[in-house]
Amino acid sequence: MTAIAPTVLLLPGWQNSGPGHWQTRWEALHGDRRVEQHDWMRPLRGDWSARLEEEVIAAPGPVLLAAHSLGCILAAAWAAHSRNTAKVLGALLVAPGDVEREDLRQQIPGWAPIARRPLPFAAVLVGSTDDPYCSAGRARGLAADWGARFVDGGARGHLNAESGLGDWPEGRALLLDLNRRKS
Repeated sequence: MTAIAPTVLLLPGWQNSGPGHWQTRWEALHGDRRVEQHDWMRPLRGDWSARLEEEVIAAPGPVLLAAHSLGCILAAAWAAHSRNTAKVLGALLVAPGDVEREDLRQQIPGWAPIARRPLPFAAVLVGSTDDPYCSAGRARGLAADWGARFVDGGARGHLNAESGLGDWPEGRALLLDLNRRKS
């Protein structure tokens, strides 16, 4: 019997991921599946969590999550309430947005407080030393709260298209390593 390859679910952040973003590139290169949200501009935590739940349930086998920015906060919020977390082999959490910071709390209401429970699956969090949306110290703290291994991404901003990551093979290797650890 052949095992089903995991489905990689892409969890973009607020305003979605544009054409040059590593998530969009992975979708085209690897056939990863973006979790489409009903409203990318005014994200509602409950709606976004429900969409993620639907996609996890619909996946034919195990799942790997590849989250960016608000997508990281979504993964933690979803994991705190879902009964389907056993389908998730692991999560790559990249540049979480600190929605507890006052400026972001105003721009993206309803996402604070951030769920702080340890995640029920393996995770690695990649943070940048100069991310304008989350300090390196805060990213390290979230990684510790979630039980995720922290990887210092260096001075690469928000680890998005503007960071010049291209296809970001280093990130892909981190994601695939989560799958190998479960094998």
